[in-house]
Amino acid sequence: MSTAGAATRRDSFYGRRKGHALRASQADTLTRVLDALRVDTAIAAPHDLRDLFEAAVDDVALEIGFGGGEHLLHRASAEPATGRIGAEPFVNGMAKAAAAIDAGRPGNLRLFDRDAAELLDWLPSASLSVVDLLYPDPWHKRRHWKRRFVSPANLDRIARVLKPGGLFRFASDIPSYVDWTLIAVMAHPHFAWTAEDADDWRLPFPGWPGTRYEQKAIREGRRGTYLTFSRI
Repeated sequence: MSTAGAATRRDSFYGRRKGHALRASQADTLTRVLDALRVDTAIAAPHDLRDLFEAAVDDVALEIGFGGGEHLLHRASAEPATGRIGAEPFVNGMAKAAAAIDAGRPGNLRLFDRDAAELLDWLPSASLSVVDLLYPDPWHKRRHWKRRFVSPANLDRIARVLKPGGLFRFASDIPSYVDWTLIAVMAHPHFAWTAEDADDWRLPFPGWPGTRYEQKAIREGRRGTYLTFSRI
């Protein structure tokens, strides 16, 4: 697909791109951080995706829709040998993450502020070790379920960019989205669910720091489900 086509496609992101207006200082920080760390899909992807990063890294992970960046930044700090790309089209979420990044910019982090489908189409095949989709917008109304990020087209994209044995990790507190994801991923020929007992989906992923969305779910009496699928 041409870069122009990717840049204008809107087949996987729905909803607001902006919330309340940013303060001038927030906008300045966001611009500065994105200028330094934004992945530019207008140019060809490097043959070795590790070359995107300032620091030397062993592998690369992608987080789709990172919200305020709590999980993304924790992982970047705790796992310096892994390069991380965070995709988040919502301006206010990106601004919150940018403020934290600006205070101590890690060399193993890059950012993308548009539709994650565009980024997935740009990435080289078999270039990622992990793709995280954590507490995504559930689109509660049945007529909106088609807007959920988990779809056959996006699973094809994720399968293409994951290395054999790479992991697709999904977390949600919405039972209908968990069921939706299990049905869709288990029907895909290139994924296998790794669960061996109930704790494998009841307990968070190893190294999980918690997120504000998870805390909101807990306050409201909902429990998260944590699904891990392997690329086969």
